[in-house]
Amino acid sequence: MNFKILGIILYVLSFIYSLFLQAVKYRSKNNPIPENVRDIYDAQSYKKWQDYHRETALADLVSSLVSFAIYLLLFVFDIFPRFDVGGGPYISAACLLLFILTLDSLVGAVFAYVYSMKIDEKYGFNKMTLKTFVADRIKGWLIQTALMIAMTLLFALLYENLGDWILLLFSGIMVAVVFAVIFLAPYFSKIFNKFTPLGEGELRDKLTALLEKNGYKVREIQVMDASRRTTKSNAYFSGLGHSKTIVLYDTLIDSMTPDEIVAVFAHELGHGLHKDTFKNSFIGILQMVVIVLLTWLTVRTAAIYPDFGFAGRNYGFALVLVMMVEMPVLTPLFSFVASSLSRKAEYRADRHAVEEGCGKELISGLKKLAKDNLSDLSPSPVEVALTYSHPPLSLRIEAIERGMKERK
Repeated sequence: MNFKILGIILYVLSFIYSLFLQAVKYRSKNNPIPENVRDIYDAQSYKKWQDYHRETALADLVSSLVSFAIYLLLFVFDIFPRFDVGGGPYISAACLLLFILTLDSLVGAVFAYVYSMKIDEKYGFNKMTLKTFVADRIKGWLIQTALMIAMTLLFALLYENLGDWILLLFSGIMVAVVFAVIFLAPYFSKIFNKFTPLGEGELRDKLTALLEKNGYKVREIQVMDASRRTTKSNAYFSGLGHSKTIVLYDTLIDSMTPDEIVAVFAHELGHGLHKDTFKNSFIGILQMVVIVLLTWLTVRTAAIYPDFGFAGRNYGFALVLVMMVEMPVLTPLFSFVASSLSRKAEYRADRHAVEEGCGKELISGLKKLAKDNLSDLSPSPVEVALTYSHPPLSLRIEAIERGMKERK
């Protein structure tokens, strides 16, 4: 078996699958809009939505083609081994990863610039300055590079000293990493954004009362300066257990009434009460375990490396193969299962908002979010089944209205 040929075949198949998803998404822009969400866009807004999605779809296609071509050339012409500088397993792995992460970041930055500074700017979404854009990319590259190299070197260190016993030990480490990321996410957010306490008033009182009614303690209610980057709206909980921090985009406060914001958080409370975040973390844990297993199999299969032009094992290249060739083959399955479970959780969280008496306000709030974010109101059922973490808005509204009728 020639592992290089096999790897290239798998890489090409994964790319074809991504093109299939893009084609399905592009064709859906001509789907008729369901009756219960037709009031979100007027004729001018709908034309803007179509133009926006046409341009982002084209940018997605070009981005995919460029990335595919670059990495295909790297595989075919054995470019990766040229960055295996020797000096032992740790230095060679670190140097190769530094190259690939920097290249990936540069390619990503070009298309991120097109999305944010060109397309989003054209349609009124972007609020970032060039300085903020560059600073965000540098910070993201530093964090990603540090974490990826550190985890790879730790894997190499353990494998060099423990051999196959690493499988159980490193799986445990990666599970711990998943929970650490969940715990540290609010702190990472502060690297990129500023947070200020929400002032006293009607909104703060209603949010606090809602959480306390359901047995949660409000640690903080913070407003994030999202408007420094975008006009799009969002909000979320952070924190583990029954002590929560509420984070509101400042754009959300500007576009919604206090009752609509409370309805959105009644929905989020539904997630908290059903421990959806904790349940979803198991999908992430399973993926981490699979990544560890694939990395272990790739590292211990010595015949792989000569086929790609290496003189011997390279831990950095093993990770490249896992993340770019092996995992993408399994990702559609993970995505299908995770998306299906997530959509069920969204319906369940909507029901909780209805039970809190917030059904009407949740519908109006969701419609505003859809309009602010130029959401797709009639996506392809195929795309929804394979990738959507949330049900289409029209179906959510139907379920909310049924729940409101049952509650009467």
